[in-house]
Order: sequence, then structure tokens, then C-alpha cells
Amino acid sequence: MKASQSAIELIKHYEGCKLEAYICPAGILTIGYGHTGKDVTKGKIITADQAEKLLIADLAKYDAEIARYVKVELNQSQYDALVSFVYNLGARALATSTLLRKLNAREFDAVPREFLKWDKAKVNGEFKALPGLTKRRKSEAALFRGEMVHDAIIAGKIT
Repeated sequence: MKASQSAIELIKHYEGCKLEAYICPAGILTIGYGHTGKDVTKGKIITADQAEKLLIADLAKYDAEIARYVKVELNQSQYDALVSFVYNLGARALATSTLLRKLNAREFDAVPREFLKWDKAKVNGEFKALPGLTKRRKSEAALFRGEMVHDAIIAGKIT
């Protein structure tokens, strides 16, 4: 399975696009649509086209990670919610989460609540709930339930 346009739009909405490398609230050097890694260096500048290519390459990597950990069949909305989650937090967060355990146990009704537990980031050495992460996790939970998050983003109902 691959991320659909809904997942891509959700990621773009919450990540935003910055063409010059910056330090995210969690203290990680980032560029484009939330791309991180050894190729991101202080002062680096990319084009919008390069940001799009980095996003697509990152999504392919996360598609493989999700396939590695998820042992149940998902519909596209459920999958897209996981893609956004893993894009933001990394595959290790998914691999060690109660969210994954409940998902693989087919406890689908419990999974949306699990997204909401992941709204914190380390800021100045301690974990704090960040309003942007809370909104993102609510959007991922809604998408997992099959709600039309993409349409809400386009209509400006999700900020």
C-alpha cells in the first residue's frame, strides 16, 4: 500500500514547507516538508521541487516501515493516518507503541485514542504537549476513522 493524496496533503499541512534548514521545536535540523537526516545541514537551501522530491522519497521509506510492522489489512484512510504519524514521529515510535499493538490485535476502535497520546515533544529537556501536535494527532485519529480530513484541510476547517 502507498500513501494517497490525503496523506500527502495532511503531512504538507502540518509540516509546512521551509526551503532553508531550520531547527524544529524538538531541536532537530529540518528542511522542506519536515525532512530530517544527515543530508540536512545548517544553512542549506533547497528548491520547492527538491522539497517535493524529499517528501516522496521519505514516504517510500515509511511505506516500507509500516509494511514491516503492521500485520493486519488496512483501508486507505487507516493507512494514510499511519503514514502521517510515522512521517512525524518515525518508525521506531510506531514499532514500540500501544497503538501498533492494538492495531495488530484488530482493536480498531481503540486505535484513534492511541494517536492522541503522541502530542508531546521534548522541549528544553522535558516532554510538553504542543498545540500543533495535538491538532495533528486529532486529524490522524479522524482520518483513521474514515473522516474526510483532506476535504476539511482544503476548506480551511483544520488549522
